[in-house]
Formats: sequence, C-alpha cells, structure tokens
Amino acid sequence: MKSMRRKVLNRTLGAVALRGFVVAVLVGAAWQAQAQDAKTPYPKMAPVDQYMMERSAEIALALSAAPPSISGDAEVMVMGRQGYEVAVKGKNGFVCMVERAWMSPIDDPAFWNPKLRGPICLNPAAARSYLPRTIRKTELILAGRSKDQMFAEIQAALDKKELPAPEPGAMCYMMSRQGYLSDSDGHWHPHLMFFAPLTDSAAWGANLPGSPVIAFKGTEGMTIFLVPVVKWSDGTAASVGDH
Repeated sequence: MKSMRRKVLNRTLGAVALRGFVVAVLVGAAWQAQAQDAKTPYPKMAPVDQYMMERSAEIALALSAAPPSISGDAEVMVMGRQGYEVAVKGKNGFVCMVERAWMSPIDDPAFWNPKLRGPICLNPAAARSYLPRTIRKTELILAGRSKDQMFAEIQAALDKKELPAPEPGAMCYMMSRQGYLSDSDGHWHPHLMFFAPLTDSAAWGANLPGSPVIAFKGTEGMTIFLVPVVKWSDGTAASVGDH
C-alpha cells in the first residue's frame, strides 16, 4: 500500500533492491502501452469478497499496527460492504484499521491488489484529518466508482473543503508484522508516518545522507514523512533486511 513508501525506504536503507517492471525498449507509444498493460498484474478491481476479512481477524490485524499501550485503548474500524464501520469503541482518541490497496497513488500497479492489507493506527489529529479520506475513498470504491472517478471526487471534496487538510501533528503507526504491503516485500518495515500539507522536505532534514527521515509527495496535496523504527509492535527487533 504503499509502493511509493516501499521504494523510497528501500532505496534509503539500501536493504532491498528496487523492484518493479521495466520496459527495456520503447518502440512507439502504442507498443509501450500494450507492454505496460501486459505487465500490470492487477488491471482492474477484483470481486469485493477478495478484499473482505473475517471480522475478528481484521480487528486483531488492525490492533497490531501499534504497540498495545496505544492500540489497547484505540477505536477499531473494520471494512464492511459499504465502507468502514466501528467495531470497537476506543478511549484514547487513536483509531486503528486495515487499509486496502486503493489507498495507493493512482498510478501504482498494485492499486487493485486484493491481497494488500495495511494495518495503521492513527493518532487523534490524523483520525480527524486523514481518516476521512480513507473512509470516503473506500465508500466510493465499494459503491462502484472507477479509479479515476474516485480520485476526481476526492479532489473535488478537498477543493470544497468537505475533506480537511492534515492537522498539525497528524501521524500514524505502521508497525505490524502481520501486514501485507506488497507482493515483493510482504510486511515490509515497521515505521511511523507524519502527514502534512505540501511542505519543503528540507525543513525536516528529510532525504539527506544519513537522515532517518524520508519524505515524498503523497496524493491529494500532502507531504508524507516516514521514519523507520527498529521494533515491530510486538516488541521484537526488525532488522534492515526483515521483509
């Protein structure tokens, strides 16, 4: 789910070779388009059942996104056939859930991958300002919107301020060892993410040699700062090559 995050982190850590498909020779625009289509493993949405999870399993996976000291009192949302719904009431303002592949950028080859499961636990600021995008995107996709239609409607909602910009301090935990963030790297690396309006990454010292902070432009006018951590949410150590 997050192919972009995976590629940036793998390049920075030098632990996992950049994966993907490469068109070696370009012989005209039509040929290139055909080659890309042939190598896109998930060209369209799979049947909805393939994105669903058994309720108790989804709750457990969502809670694994953050250490128990945080997730233990968090609200938990699970995905139903019309969208996300509250499964467990929380007490600390955090919200844990499992994202699906359509939270990826529009050009991500894994956008429709039914296997992707991204456990994420949002702090109160992110629950107020980032979570509404996840909820709206999921409702639109499950209602039958195409990829392009969904992104257009989300952008329109942002322009009309029907969806909020990221609040100061909005962040999340993605520290689950049980997640599945890509076909090539599985659960990937435990990390934290910080959401901000479009921001100069240099202000965070991001993407500089030796800096642990990675920045990239997310979808819909956000800058996302990613910081890898050394342990999974269960407290076990995560090595650089652990994926």
